[in-house]
Amino acid sequence: MKPKKQKKCKSCGELFSPFNSMQKACNGTCALNLVREENAKESRKDLRVRKQKLKTKAEWAKEVQAVFNKYIRLRDAKESCISCGRNHDGQYHAGHYKSVGAHPELRFEPLNCHKQCAPCNNHLSGNITNYRVGLLKKIGEEKLTWLEGNHPPAKYSIDDLKEIKKDYQKKIKDYL
Repeated sequence: MKPKKQKKCKSCGELFSPFNSMQKACNGTCALNLVREENAKESRKDLRVRKQKLKTKAEWAKEVQAVFNKYIRLRDAKESCISCGRNHDGQYHAGHYKSVGAHPELRFEPLNCHKQCAPCNNHLSGNITNYRVGLLKKIGEEKLTWLEGNHPPAKYSIDDLKEIKKDYQKKIKDYL
């Protein structure tokens, strides 16, 4: 009869000779620990799913905005501030040309959002006059005219926001 191959216990990591091919733990104590760990994992997974279902549309929009902003900063990483043209070691934001509050339909529009230094975005309220000049150079007059025109109002559902988030996560992955 052939000797049984030793296995590593999934709980304590010790080598042992299993009684059958399905055995994962070396003894009863390790088997109980293994079951407790699996139950805890299942419980955490269930909690995560329930939390996702309880999220409001505003919470989803905030998550999507964070992913979108990360994409914009990655996309424009090698460029200078759209408003002042400076390159510095400070913090950069994803600054919107048309504000999110006044134009929610352009919130996740990449043409409306570009890399902007914190002083321009925070202290100069977006430095919009210079932003427009930089935008004209970057995207051209035709796209700028479209951006400044009228747009249908945006009514994002939670499913829409999930899809937008997934799309921008994929784009981020492509950049990295």
